[in-house]
Amino acid sequence: MNQISAFPAGPSRPETVMFQRQELNEILALYGRMVAAGEWRDYGISSLRDAAIFSIFRRTAEQPLYRIEKRPRLRAKQGQYAVVGMDGQILKRGHELRTVLRVLERKLIRAVE
Repeated sequence: MNQISAFPAGPSRPETVMFQRQELNEILALYGRMVAAGEWRDYGISSLRDAAIFSIFRRTAEQPLYRIEKRPRLRAKQGQYAVVGMDGQILKRGHELRTVLRVLERKLIRAVE
């Protein structure tokens, strides 16, 4: 008797997008500086099928202040990295993570002054 499966053969979970070690090092370096300045207090990381998201919180119970997103499908178009504000507005998008994170580093300079 032949059985037809709704799930394809292979791994039981679909592939997810994740940050690579170097990407996380860059993000966490900025995060550490902002925590030291008293601006940020918590973070969360989500790995989804189409995106990896690093969410930054002032307090744990709030919605994120910023989201750093990696969307590989946009690599050839606008760039796979983006910083998104609390209201959903894209603050910066680009092909290189370091360049995209500069929009948040400017906020660190204002916090320290």
